[in-house]
Amino acid sequence: MARSPFTLVAAVTAALPGAEVVGARSLTSDGDGRFDSAVATLTDGRELVIRVADDDAAARELAEEALALRALTPGAREMLPFQVPTHIGETRVGDGRAMVTDLMPGFQVDAAEIPGGRGAATSIGAAIAAVHALPVSVVRAAGLAVRDADDVRTEILRLVDRAAATGRVPARLTVRWRDAAAEDDLWRFETAVTLGGMQSQSFLFEDDPDAGPQVVGVLGWRGLNVGDPADDLGWLSGAPEAAADVHAAYVAASSRAADDALQVRARLHAELEFARWLVHGDELRRSDIVDDAAALLESLAQGLRDDDLRVIASYTGGVDSALDVLDRVPDTAATTIDTSMQTDAYRPEDLWQDEDRADDQDTATEADGGPTADADADADADADAGDHPAWEQPTQDLTDVTGVRGSSRPETGSAPADSAAAPDEREPSDMESADEAQRAARAALQRWTSSDSE
Repeated sequence: MARSPFTLVAAVTAALPGAEVVGARSLTSDGDGRFDSAVATLTDGRELVIRVADDDAAARELAEEALALRALTPGAREMLPFQVPTHIGETRVGDGRAMVTDLMPGFQVDAAEIPGGRGAATSIGAAIAAVHALPVSVVRAAGLAVRDADDVRTEILRLVDRAAATGRVPARLTVRWRDAAAEDDLWRFETAVTLGGMQSQSFLFEDDPDAGPQVVGVLGWRGLNVGDPADDLGWLSGAPEAAADVHAAYVAASSRAADDALQVRARLHAELEFARWLVHGDELRRSDIVDDAAALLESLAQGLRDDDLRVIASYTGGVDSALDVLDRVPDTAATTIDTSMQTDAYRPEDLWQDEDRADDQDTATEADGGPTADADADADADADAGDHPAWEQPTQDLTDVTGVRGSSRPETGSAPADSAAAPDEREPSDMESADEAQRAARAALQRWTSSDSE
């Protein structure tokens, strides 16, 4: 049974001796049901968040987060262009472990609702790059995990083997993931300080009248470690409108060496969240979790076009719409599972936007019946495109996919091809386009009611 806010805030004085609590209210941000949370107002006007774990797994998460927050010294925090929660203290409420932090202002946005263009997307990219620019000594000094590329690769193989041992992973996925792990080109990257898998809910926004919505806070530090920077970008598979701009802003703000396989590994990490969900259920002997994960994996497998998948580097897209559910998959086992995820249904035909070119043999001819130069040029262009690896080619455009979770496009037909613009219409200037994108971003984000978050 959930504890009342008054019961929770009464324990704040144990974590912060001398504090005088004058107000209590529920925490309004969404959660996964494994923590009881409340906001305590002190006499000096400060607001603190208290979270109490409901099970052993949640208690371990609180302990990990407390260690990570303490590792962020004042010097490290000064390097970040946003706020990070401050560890205030810890105590116990009944049998549950409790942690108190300061309240972070701002509002959160689901991945599928984050718009592209200037504002939210570019701010997210810069925020992720800032985390990855933190010195490794921050993690090492706190005794947190420091992994190199080989360690990351080994952990992925271990996860794939563990998931495959359940007998619930489609064979094509097991082969696909193992082949990816065996592809040396994917694992030549520079490690960085990461959060071990950010989500859209990691970011808190406030609206700037000039720059648009900006990241003012980042949550979810319990996975702080040194590892694969692509792990913090996997959630972008569920943000079709913003993904390209977030990636571009991340690369622009990063001082790290170029990583051609970054987006490919990010996709791999995203797919493997389904495997982690399956392993969690198997370890807990929860058949409902196992069945849910197996159904998601089957949909993922059916969404892949080619049966003979040699390496993930040859894959150019098609499962992003299935992956948008990842933002709601808990990182660890839960005693109460979010039924909204369990009841999501995906049709295989909705999970893949067919990119196969029709075998069109009709060739335009001149008056004498000969082939046109345009047809030859198109053939040359197609041949050139095949010379480049998949990670150097543009990500598949899923903006026209409808009927699946995460798609913001209405299920209506597109404008007729012959609806050309009037001759006197002019192309908008770059400045006008940028301003319009910012207004659209602000309007989209402000549909979410501003509320206090952890």
